Amino acid sequence: MPFVKEKYHIEEETIAFLYVMHTLRYTQGQAQRHIAKGRLLINGVSMTYTGQKIQGDVEMVFFRPQGKGLKPTFQNKDFMLFEKPSGVLVHPNTMATPYSMLDEVRSIAGDNANGTHRIDMETSGLFLASKHKKAETYLKGSFENRTIKKSYLAWVDGNLTEPFSSQERIKVNKDGYENTKHKVFISDEGKPAKTDFIPLEYDEILDTTLVACYPHSGRLHQIRIHLFHVKHPILGDPIYGASYAASDDYLDMTQSEENRLIQHGAPRLMLHAQSLSFTYGSKFYIESKKNFVDLKSLIYPKELRVFNRS
Repeated sequence: MPFVKEKYHIEEETIAFLYVMHTLRYTQGQAQRHIAKGRLLINGVSMTYTGQKIQGDVEMVFFRPQGKGLKPTFQNKDFMLFEKPSGVLVHPNTMATPYSMLDEVRSIAGDNANGTHRIDMETSGLFLASKHKKAETYLKGSFENRTIKKSYLAWVDGNLTEPFSSQERIKVNKDGYENTKHKVFISDEGKPAKTDFIPLEYDEILDTTLVACYPHSGRLHQIRIHLFHVKHPILGDPIYGASYAASDDYLDMTQSEENRLIQHGAPRLMLHAQSLSFTYGSKFYIESKKNFVDLKSLIYPKELRVFNRS
């Protein structure tokens, strides 16, 4: 388990964030974030008020990376690029998360290393991580400013014959999930988004098209919702292109392997981060070395799968 607890004893009453600063050699900001995340505990209960005075026995929670030996496909003194497997989180979403890409990043480059962008858990492909805070600030800013260009590959349901662009606005679902498990949806009230799509090949037997995807904005689930909107959802997508009941079973982790194939068309989301183009001193263009095209073999026969395009 990457998160561990360590016990400390405080002789003289002191302010919480000052104690964390002095004990861990953190900056004030780092100490306050440490406490705000609930990682300082008194009598087993997290405290989040950074100015609280504390004394006696306390516990602190730390992230201790436990890498599995996944090596970067490219690295220099500033950053690393990994081939993220499908099914692995980029960052732990709770302290109970057993493994994420952050384990590999910090096992290699230490506590100041970090991921610089978001990739959905079931999406595979290129993942960029910084080795130090200066690189992290620059690369995260580059993603936010859209100066880093990304491309993806996807196997989608049906025959998509012509290149097209989607500029449908995307709104985050904040109204609960009573009728749908969609995290985002298309809405005139949403934020601007644009994705270009180019079909590359069609498999008539499986009724699936390989599509190159070029997002020009970075909205949550952007590629997934844009393809679902034109009735060519990504195969294996457990949220967009599935019934409410099937998505519910997936999210509750009660779905069988067979039903995953029947209801979603593949055992994983068939989306892959294929390339990154950016400048960091020099210009870099890096493509994934994984053969995503051959993963077509994971797709369930069209006559056996049930897919919701509406």
